[in-house]
Order: sequence, then structure tokens, then C-alpha cells
Amino acid sequence: MTVMRDTVVKSLAKINIQGDENGLIPEYDVLVNLLPASLLNTFSERIMAAAPPDKKSKVADGLVRAAYECGYHTGCGIITSDVFNDVVLPMVTEGEKDILRGAFAAFTAWGWAKSGIVQLKEGERMVIRANDYYEADSGGEGLRAYMLRGLCQAFFDLTYADPYPDGMNTFVCHQTKGIEAGDPHGEFVVTRK
Repeated sequence: MTVMRDTVVKSLAKINIQGDENGLIPEYDVLVNLLPASLLNTFSERIMAAAPPDKKSKVADGLVRAAYECGYHTGCGIITSDVFNDVVLPMVTEGEKDILRGAFAAFTAWGWAKSGIVQLKEGERMVIRANDYYEADSGGEGLRAYMLRGLCQAFFDLTYADPYPDGMNTFVCHQTKGIEAGDPHGEFVVTRK
């Protein structure tokens, strides 16, 4: 048996994920906030609109970097958590591949992105397709799924780079399609830097 995406999504979606009085999610030992996606989108839209044309690329890279760093540290907490171990690990038969499948099922269960792996060359390349994600409805121009780009890179680093925390910045993610740009889905390609 390999990771059964629908089973993972249903199991994880039932879990009540809330921070304690310090903002910690006890199951994952990470700090979290419970802010709406519209806040992230509005912030991204405004900061991109305010950036001079010659700086837009750097600002976009900064938004991806923020999502990446959050995703790298939070992701480690998730994939090493008791909850993930209880739900996903019993289905793991293909090692790292199945850990990634479980991680993207978690993205869906927790509302970050309805996404999944469509292509994987272990340790080299991954293609993710997303039918919904935070920035899918955002205003602005062009491809701008900053959060999902950062998360895809983070989870590939966690899976195939040096062990946490030394594996940062081994891979990079590029968005090739986006709902926000009129495509039927978002597509994200992770490769070695």
C-alpha cells in the first residue's frame, strides 16, 4: 500500500488545529497564526503594487522566501509529528515519495492548497498541480502563488536535501501555470538549484 491521499485528507481534516495561548500548535511544536488568506493576498498585492518595476522580481522573491522559511520549519514539525506518524506513516511503502504524498495531502486537508504530485524524479525534480490555493483568487498580474512556491520548495528540501536544519536552499520552485493568470490550474516545478 502507498499513501492513500483521500484517506489522509479525511483523517487530517477532522483534527482541530488551534494554537494555544502562546500561538503554539502542541502537535507540531511550531508557532502559528490563524489569519485569513485574504490578509496574505492583500499584503502581497499591495507590496507588489508599491514596488518599483525594477524591484518587483526581488519583492516577489522575498514573498516566496518568507513562505519557504515558514514552510521549512513548520513542515519539519508536521512530518515528524505524532499526528503525521499516526495517519501517514502506516501507509508509507515508498519512503520519501510517500512522505511527500502525505505532505501534499496535508496541504489539502488544512486548506493551504488542493494540490498533488503529478511527476516525481526522486531527489531531482517534482511537478505539483494545484486546483485551488491561497493566491488563486488574488489580484495583481502574472503568476503569483508565492506561498505555494515556497511550500513546494520547502517540502522537497525537507525530503531530499541534507537533514533538517541543514538542507535549506538545495532546491528551487518555479511556477509555470496559475489560476490567477487564467490557467485551469496552477503548476509548480521544483528542481535542484
